[in-house]
Amino acid sequence: MNFDPTLPSIVAVRAHIPEDAFTATTLGILREGSGVVIGEDGLVLTIGYLITEAEEVWLTAQDGRVIAAHVLAYDQVTGFGLVQALGPLDLPALEFGNSAEAEVGASVIFADGVGQSVRSRIVAKQEFAGYWEYLLDEAIFTAPAHPSWGGAALIGEDGRLLGIGSLRLQMIRNGETVDINMAVPINLLPPILDDLVTRGEANRPPRPWLGVFSAESDGEVVVMSVAEKGPAAEAGLRRGDIISDIRDGKVDGLADFYRKVWGSGPAGAEVPIRIVRDGRDRWVRIKSADRNSFLVKPKLQ
Repeated sequence: MNFDPTLPSIVAVRAHIPEDAFTATTLGILREGSGVVIGEDGLVLTIGYLITEAEEVWLTAQDGRVIAAHVLAYDQVTGFGLVQALGPLDLPALEFGNSAEAEVGASVIFADGVGQSVRSRIVAKQEFAGYWEYLLDEAIFTAPAHPSWGGAALIGEDGRLLGIGSLRLQMIRNGETVDINMAVPINLLPPILDDLVTRGEANRPPRPWLGVFSAESDGEVVVMSVAEKGPAAEAGLRRGDIISDIRDGKVDGLADFYRKVWGSGPAGAEVPIRIVRDGRDRWVRIKSADRNSFLVKPKLQ
């Protein structure tokens, strides 16, 4: 790990979440990661799961200064989160690069908010389907992995921001299993940035949400668990159910499952799903919801 001149624009993020928050049991009530200063006024970009339902957010600069902040927005589609410092950060904003032009094999830096950076390479740019009803058409994958990836900055050789760290995963390379990071491409932010800052959300209809945590196994979508009191739980979906069809269409993998659900209509639409349970087919009708309606709204400190 090496120090890099771009690191002062990256801060540590610490968020406190109420114990009764919807995401408290799955994501915890104390979340720590990083964020990137993208506005001279103290606007900080991070990964959304760090600050979802947060009642307190604290930013720590590289020089040790601690500044309170408040949550501006969490975008469910991209996964980005925005917080606003409530005091002067006095840190330069990191310029955006062009993640679409970043090529596989390119040298990059993955940097966190406590001054650690890992020199990596882009090893893949491809579709990513997350178990929490999340899908990116083209995520960025890098190796070697940074151990503190959440909200960390993916920086190109020109010193510009290419993405925000989301996950640590594994992939097979040359017959060996290696740790990699997944980053959300920065090009997804500019089209929605103004809306996130001024409205707290992107100007698009919310997607229908089921509250299903799923995994793909040999092309089949298997329910790992369901969100307590979420739409799928209310409809009786269970761990181990195999999701076979949506309406009259066969489900072909996790990404296809999400696209079929989101194509069923607006949030609140009923989604008929055929499942396989204990070797038998049955139909379940799930009344979808707007995921944000289950979350505690950000409060100005």
